Amino acid sequence: MKILMALDATPQCGEIVAEMVSRPWPAQSTFLLLHVLDPFPFTKAPLLLERAKDDAETQLKNISKRLCAGGWAVQTVVTLGRARQKIAEMAGSWKADLVVVGSNEAGALTRFLLGSTARAVLRHAPCSVEIVRPRLHQEGPMRVRGMNILVATDGSEYSTAALQSVARRPWPKDSAFKVISIPEPFMPLGQFPHVEMTGIEKLNTASLKDAQRYADSGVAILRQAGLEASAETPVPRDSDGREILKEAERWQAQMIVLGSHGRRGFDRWTLGSVSEHVALHASCAVEVIRGSLAPAGKSKGLRRKE
Repeated sequence: MKILMALDATPQCGEIVAEMVSRPWPAQSTFLLLHVLDPFPFTKAPLLLERAKDDAETQLKNISKRLCAGGWAVQTVVTLGRARQKIAEMAGSWKADLVVVGSNEAGALTRFLLGSTARAVLRHAPCSVEIVRPRLHQEGPMRVRGMNILVATDGSEYSTAALQSVARRPWPKDSAFKVISIPEPFMPLGQFPHVEMTGIEKLNTASLKDAQRYADSGVAILRQAGLEASAETPVPRDSDGREILKEAERWQAQMIVLGSHGRRGFDRWTLGSVSEHVALHASCAVEVIRGSLAPAGKSKGLRRKE
């Protein structure tokens, strides 16, 4: 598995690496530590730009020692440009399976007006993306207890790809997985007065059965890989994205995993994206699996470690 970690010069940088070191990864995994340096502030000071680049390279090499100590192959790259474009470009050229970025937790207004690096990577990276939010955990290569991992499914091929990706990877011992599927309620509007209550009840019952089937199917995929998994179909009282976040908070999830439907352009602006909403607003790590991982066995490095 090829994991690209995009790192900046903030104190969160070391915490993000510590989080990655604390997890098991598939055998033969390779890490690329990437720092994108914006040259614009140094337009009139080229010598300072070279010094900043040298400092960044030194920082990455020091950080890489933690991963090397865990037995992983590590490369480091410092490149010039805008992080929003360069991270996705590097992920494509390096053929990464997963891009890991830290959330800068910018305010809602800033995210709307300027966009965040995390948002840009989610939209444009050609592979899966994880938004990491550092949290308190014990020092050392492994946690004392496993992770609570929430996997959301809507029964689509994208959700199946996410579940298959999770099933093929190693996880900390004693990790627990919960697969949730949110029923789609039938909400008749005023222009449909001919719809009777019994009809509405039948539609809602069918929706609940579909959601239960999707969740149970996801649990079967995970259990077949030897993972502890349970299913749940929360009653929807809000949007899908907010319901997923509520369940993650209630269950104290350390990670949320979703499949991406890959909306682009006008659809994203008008309809939004559940995966993007969850990734940008969750209080825990979020991994968004690209649909390109759906064909089993075609993504190298996603085998479970023996």
